Amino acid sequence: MAYLEADRTILGTYGEIFIEGEFQENFNHLEATTNYNLISFNAAGKPYTQHKTGPMEGTGTMSGFKTTSKILQMGNQRFEIISKLADPEAYGYERIRFRACKLSQKQWANWTAGEQVTEEVQFIFDEEPELLDPIEK
Repeated sequence: MAYLEADRTILGTYGEIFIEGEFQENFNHLEATTNYNLISFNAAGKPYTQHKTGPMEGTGTMSGFKTTSKILQMGNQRFEIISKLADPEAYGYERIRFRACKLSQKQWANWTAGEQVTEEVQFIFDEEPELLDPIEK
């Protein structure tokens, strides 16, 4: 009987973000998703609507603490992100490369007196992400 080994679950505590190879110590959250835009059609003799994969769209968000103005100075150029998860108790580590990234939104200001200033970066990616190091049991 298979069971979940609690020590092998991965904690985001060990997550790291690299932009163009440079570690981003101020970011503590990364989310990236590929949205499949499905095209639906009705086929003769089929009671269910059929679906075909159409254009795909990659979107993501990084967030953390504001420490520099580096993101505001990036402009509109393409860049690469590498996401790394490396919990020492897990079965291994995972790295995913996101190529052809581009900012989709800039957060110029978001602060409140007496509170830490956070930064949220929304981006798109125009190529299929590459799983560099899969975690395997």
